[in-house]
Amino acid sequence: MPEPHTHYFEVSATLEGARKKYIDFTMPVWAPGSYLVREFAKNVEGFNATDGAGKALRSEKIDKNTWRVYSNRASEVTVNYKVYAYELSVRTSYLDATHGYVNGTSMFMYPEGYEKQAGTLTVVPHKSFGKVATGLKQVSKFTYTFPNYDVLADSPLEIGNHEVYTFEVNGVPHEVAMYGDGNYEPERLMKDMKRVVEESVAIMGELPIDRYVFIVHNLQRGGGGLEHLNSTTLQTSRFNYGTESGYTGFLSLVAHEYFHLWNVKRLRPAPLGPFNYNEENYTRLLWVSEGITSYYDDLIVRRAGLMPEQRYLDVVAGSISNVENTPGNKVQSVSESSFDAWIKYYRQNENSNNAEVSYYTKGGVLGQLLNMEIMKSTNGAKSLDDVMRSMYNRYYKQLDRGFTEKEFQAAIEQAAGHSMDAFFRDYVHGTSTPDYNKYFNAAGLRLVNLNEQNVSGSWGATTSFNDGRLTITGVTRGSSAYEAGLNVKDEVIAINGYRVGNDIDRYVGGVQPGDELEVLISRDGILQIVPVKVLKDTRVRYKFEKIEKPTSAQLEIYNKWLGIKGA
Repeated sequence: MPEPHTHYFEVSATLEGARKKYIDFTMPVWAPGSYLVREFAKNVEGFNATDGAGKALRSEKIDKNTWRVYSNRASEVTVNYKVYAYELSVRTSYLDATHGYVNGTSMFMYPEGYEKQAGTLTVVPHKSFGKVATGLKQVSKFTYTFPNYDVLADSPLEIGNHEVYTFEVNGVPHEVAMYGDGNYEPERLMKDMKRVVEESVAIMGELPIDRYVFIVHNLQRGGGGLEHLNSTTLQTSRFNYGTESGYTGFLSLVAHEYFHLWNVKRLRPAPLGPFNYNEENYTRLLWVSEGITSYYDDLIVRRAGLMPEQRYLDVVAGSISNVENTPGNKVQSVSESSFDAWIKYYRQNENSNNAEVSYYTKGGVLGQLLNMEIMKSTNGAKSLDDVMRSMYNRYYKQLDRGFTEKEFQAAIEQAAGHSMDAFFRDYVHGTSTPDYNKYFNAAGLRLVNLNEQNVSGSWGATTSFNDGRLTITGVTRGSSAYEAGLNVKDEVIAINGYRVGNDIDRYVGGVQPGDELEVLISRDGILQIVPVKVLKDTRVRYKFEKIEKPTSAQLEIYNKWLGIKGA
């Protein structure tokens, strides 16, 4: 990286002992954990190859992401290329004058047929960069080893002058590499991250690593994370740490990505490893890999004593409200959502809310219901924790393979002690609405819709105001706007004869069912009036209430679920 301000990494890779007529070098098209074909080869330029004596070898590009090197049975082949890296996300690589970040699949090609070969990675930082953080095993300064390509690809690198903090859990060192300024208090943050890690280990029973690295990017605007084999990359707003919601939100992100250390990186659906980096890897179980992890993230923070009890209950109720207020929840099952992540979840458009459901959010809700069913059926003796531990021990430690849909259901049934066919048919593969109180009653809770008595209307469209124009950006399936035929991209000019701008809420905020609106729009440059008959606002707003006289069994389940000790 001699010129980081140009955003180009320079890569040189040497393969020894091949002695083949030709060798194909392939750039992955996606990053594991982020289910979208991203075409990383688009950022490659200047590919060339030489033999051990430095003699140029002929090469040609044979498809969108593969370069064939005619090596003439040379014992040593070196390829060189540049990668343009100027997208700072957890899924891509980035380089500028302040730091570099490498996500392996967007940087390193693999020689086909040699993916299992061990190797050495040497980082040559720009002279202004003094540190490298990575989960790879270090053998000397800026030099690391990897047992195979999968580990290289799954070990991101942060290169620059980041702050480094450490803590230990069960004798395992945890390193936190913080890029960018932030309003965090290092001592408090490390203490709380340690508590999150400890609570995660308490659920799964052991730490399957000897070292772990958190790479944290503190940005003006940012969010999200991506799990890796023994590390993770997290992005957050640099000022998020100063509010309770922002701080606990970051800790939940830490918990989510750290729990992936077990769930998905080791306990995984069968199609997710060994990876095919050249095309989509389909599974119907992302609702388990991501959704169940979402069930645990806030729960881990709660059990660690870092989220108040009522706040956690509000978060769970909010997730249920989110799912039930998504029209796509009645269109797409969570199993289908998992399978179609490649073309839907990561490629959302103006109709996505009407046609899709998030396998993160709904998967997390289903995790709550599965946990309650298991705890109710066993009088609190077992929970979803037991399922995750048993599956981890069986499929990762004993069998060293991925699990199937049937095997996951069987593990749930073994813990609950009865068939779960109806649950998986109706809620995993179907779009039925669960009787939530049937499940949460086990913990002495009642889910109440605060909008039950609401008789107000809703016009059912979202808008944005730019350059003096009010434009429709979304229309909710079944809403007043939807039934009237209003479209995304319609420019709203007036309602009931009055000019509207960014003050549209004055005109539609207090509408009642049965009201009629005359909406003057411009569609493709043609003015027209669209009559809108206002329908009842059917959105729910759930909140948990504790039942008045819970039984000792309900109290025991409630306390065990939330990690309330000594109650």
